[in-house]
Amino acid sequence: MAIYFSCIPMDAASERQSAGKDPDKGSRRVISIPASGPQGGWHSMCGTDIAAWCGPATGADPGGITVFAIFFPGQGAQFRGMGADDFGRYPGLTRFACELLGYDLVSRCRDNPDDVLSRTECTQPALFTVNALRTFERERRECRPADYCLGHSVGEYNALLAAGVFDFETGLRLVAKRGELMAAASGGGMSAVMNTPAPRLLDVLREDGVDGVDVAAYNTDAQVVIAGSDSVLRAAHASLKARGIRFAPLRVSAAFHSRHMEPVRSEFESFLEGFTFAEPRTTVICNVTGRPYERGTIPEMLSRQLVEPVRWVDSIRYLLSLGTGLDYEEIGGKSLLRMVKSIEKAGARNALVKSGV
Repeated sequence: MAIYFSCIPMDAASERQSAGKDPDKGSRRVISIPASGPQGGWHSMCGTDIAAWCGPATGADPGGITVFAIFFPGQGAQFRGMGADDFGRYPGLTRFACELLGYDLVSRCRDNPDDVLSRTECTQPALFTVNALRTFERERRECRPADYCLGHSVGEYNALLAAGVFDFETGLRLVAKRGELMAAASGGGMSAVMNTPAPRLLDVLREDGVDGVDVAAYNTDAQVVIAGSDSVLRAAHASLKARGIRFAPLRVSAAFHSRHMEPVRSEFESFLEGFTFAEPRTTVICNVTGRPYERGTIPEMLSRQLVEPVRWVDSIRYLLSLGTGLDYEEIGGKSLLRMVKSIEKAGARNALVKSGV
């Protein structure tokens, strides 16, 4: 079993005590965080006492017990009405988020005026906040704890929060700055390309004289995302259309996860220097490497993530390679579940081919 860093209203613990369930006993313990404590003052943030629920941190059981992973989606998982069932459960944290961001996050999520949720500077903190509250609620209900946490792009910040790397306030400040910097980047775009493996795709584009395309995400064996300048993407689209390769332009303002984010990466790297990060207490798989975070690498990897592809296929294959079986859950969406099922099916097909079946 592994742990989350969670925030739970103390009245929830009181309710369990009144029901005859002592939260100080069993495999978990309640740690009250003082208002002046190192996590930035949870009492003032929430308007009530907050508890951090911690369980013993262990990895996958070597005896072959199925491991459990929790996924957090990235940009694209937002929708009008998101958070409707979550903000009311954590009014203190919700108020704090609105104050930190400088706008009414609840109304933006509820009404989505002028399609504001599609704007990167709003999308990212909205997703982070809503999925953080869902994580806290999941922990409050004492659902199965994760052995591994994974997030896709900005979803990785929820994974790091769940693993105790930073608290809610820190995570929200990081994501708000990330979204602000990425939204300020202009020019370029991204497209999803279907049913063409990345090596073959890049070969096709080179053969057609298209240069300057970066792979921004390896989502499944059948889908990759490319990024580039506007002129490069136009040429890439013409090449793909001529060859009958399916693609879909994405609604983004710039070429994220590519060389074009280097100015953003440089500024965000400096911003990260103002924060302290704990080591994950639950194993987090890194987007940049597709492997567990190594000690002391969190600022570097969060910076590199802006200019390097999301290696989702490698991340899932790593979990599948453990050989213990894999259960999983997605918080805040279903797109990652579909990706994982696709990767699992591709792996099964490849295994049959290799075995000669």
